[in-house]
Amino acid sequence: MGAPDAATQKALDHCTSRLNHSLEELKKLVRIPGVSFDGFDPSQVRDSASAAAEHIHSSGMKNVEVIQFGDVHPYVFAEWMEHPDLPTVLLYAHHDVQPPGDEKGWNSKPFDPVERGGRLFGRGTADDKVGILAHTAAISAYLNTAGRLPVNVKLLIEGEEEIGSSHLAEFVRRHREKLRADCMILTDCSNIDTGIPSITTSLRGLVSVDVELRGLPQPVHSGFWGGVVPDPAIALAQLLGKLTDEEGNILIPGILDDVRPLSVAEIREFSTLDLEKIVRAGTQLPDHLPLRGTSEELAKRMWREPSLSVLAFESGSRKMVANIIQDGAWARVSMRIVPDMKPQKTQDILSDFLRSHCPRGFEITITPEAAADWWTVQDLNDPIFDIAARSLEKGYGQKTRFVGCGASIPFVQPLSQELGGIPAVLLGVEDPYSNPHSDNESLHLDDFRKILISQVHMLGELARYRRG
Repeated sequence: MGAPDAATQKALDHCTSRLNHSLEELKKLVRIPGVSFDGFDPSQVRDSASAAAEHIHSSGMKNVEVIQFGDVHPYVFAEWMEHPDLPTVLLYAHHDVQPPGDEKGWNSKPFDPVERGGRLFGRGTADDKVGILAHTAAISAYLNTAGRLPVNVKLLIEGEEEIGSSHLAEFVRRHREKLRADCMILTDCSNIDTGIPSITTSLRGLVSVDVELRGLPQPVHSGFWGGVVPDPAIALAQLLGKLTDEEGNILIPGILDDVRPLSVAEIREFSTLDLEKIVRAGTQLPDHLPLRGTSEELAKRMWREPSLSVLAFESGSRKMVANIIQDGAWARVSMRIVPDMKPQKTQDILSDFLRSHCPRGFEITITPEAAADWWTVQDLNDPIFDIAARSLEKGYGQKTRFVGCGASIPFVQPLSQELGGIPAVLLGVEDPYSNPHSDNESLHLDDFRKILISQVHMLGELARYRRG
């Protein structure tokens, strides 16, 4: 792949010599519990934004500002625009984090970062405070050696990603000129495995509905009336059981009609991935429970086929179980959608199926919830992807894999759409064992080093980028 030029080599040496400093900077950010969810102290998210802005300023970026409008959690923006004839890259990460959950499930305090077994544990270590450091360490390396960056850089750090990025499109519209760029590098995704660099090329969308069955006007004694009156909990369970077969295949007529077939390149790439070990290790699935799909089918099923899940089921109270037949039952049904499924159409088909199969005599209520679109790379032949893949290979010492993601990441679509469809490269430092959104979230420390080195290479390579 060739030796780096002199400026890049000096930046690499500087970045490597400052790895411990970068790690300590990451720990400082992790210690701030910037949970963006309702019910948590919003001042902590403001403190998180201020800390991110201070850190970015210390990296040498200019025009660093914390931007807030209305009651929206604050964004952080910075730029270095000194090259009128060179490309401009927009670098994205987010500073808000998930709630810690039940701290009894953590082996150390969620907001007290701890190194253990080659990993850094703490909420936000992998999702996504590390994304900030991936950008700033490379920026600092160039500015502290060459005194300049190889390309124009704009840096956007969001404060509401974990709650759906619902104001991001409005934010981009308000600041479109400020954010205008030739390409985007977004660090909030996952590698296929520890030490294996990955570029995410597709995201599934999400639709969900709440379904409620009502039967009796009030709960009744199960001893007096059991066997003669209908049970809404059983009825709802039977209704939900009609959605899929035993292998998880969706049985709703018409739901798969618009699914885009895999491309030849996707079939070739996916066929080389051995996902069974990764899936079992990442989910801690016991050996006696079978995976739904062969090893060759797993990538397709996780990334390019819709899936259906029951996220919650409620009838009565687990803490106050009584010998009664409940008067109603409720569930949230979620579906991950893929190209070219339409969110609203899918939600309507799902709702119509549930209504048409409502058990006799029950009153059914369907309430639409989320409806987020899928995303996929429009042109994988754009030179930005080759640049990103080469840079990651230099940093990790392993071939870059092009993968999908079964989750939905709300910020990608509005950013790309509002900025004129500029190409977006989705990277990350999470691995299947990072536990983002769960107990004991962690970051693999050697992968932390590798992504920082990769980003130095990437900024240097981007000087040659011209949009395809």
